[in-house]
Amino acid sequence: MHGSEGLPKGVEPNKASVARMYDAMLGGEHNFAIDREALAAFTAVDPQVRMLARANRAFLGRAVRFLVDAGVRQFIDLGSGIPTQGNVHEVAQAAGPGARVVYVDNDPVAVAHSASLLADNPDAEIVDADIRRPADVLTSPQVRKLIDFEQPVAVLMITILHFITAEENPGGIVADFRDVLPEGSWLALTHATNQDRPDTAAAVGQLYRSRATSPVTARSRDEILAFFDGFDMAEPGLVHVPLWRPDPQERIPGNPSEYWVYAGLGRKRP
Repeated sequence: MHGSEGLPKGVEPNKASVARMYDAMLGGEHNFAIDREALAAFTAVDPQVRMLARANRAFLGRAVRFLVDAGVRQFIDLGSGIPTQGNVHEVAQAAGPGARVVYVDNDPVAVAHSASLLADNPDAEIVDADIRRPADVLTSPQVRKLIDFEQPVAVLMITILHFITAEENPGGIVADFRDVLPEGSWLALTHATNQDRPDTAAAVGQLYRSRATSPVTARSRDEILAFFDGFDMAEPGLVHVPLWRPDPQERIPGNPSEYWVYAGLGRKRP
């Protein structure tokens, strides 16, 4: 999408979209000029932003494979974004045939492309909903159809909670999802931190406030760790995103804090 003509209903033409900016970071084609302009400003603040996006995406793949190995066959991907290579259902269904995935997003472009991609996949669906209202997600026909809450479920919150402000109560949102999960379920999340590079985090936050539809609230490691209340962390705990169980071929940065996003997985306590 090289122009913004004929925008889907619900797109704000004068604001960049978080989902479309992430698509642009990963080299996708489902973004507009305004998203690429915002990404250029982002890259001026942190030239490594594309590398960070790829590291975050690589973590998602490793996490899903870990979860399938742990016996999980049901996934709810909150703030799933625009479909790109290595989607959750592709990774999960390759590792565990029959795995079921519900994607959740409220970006019109993300929803439209997800619906198109999943049209022929009976075990994957997209919900057009805002994760700030967990009940809308949990009572949706797609979740009712594909997710059995008598069996373990993995909830994925990949680079989504830092778009939830303190006033919107991100801890309460996580707790609402946690409380419906059966024993043996998991939470996976990645989240921007202001602890390692506070000046960068502040500049990125200002950029998102001025240019994008969703502001960023970077948080400390302890604040991010608190989202795992009620979960037991899998090794190696909450770490910078490239350090979470890297594959042998993956590059380990000499200074992991340059990747100013934390990643972790936790298993719900009995």
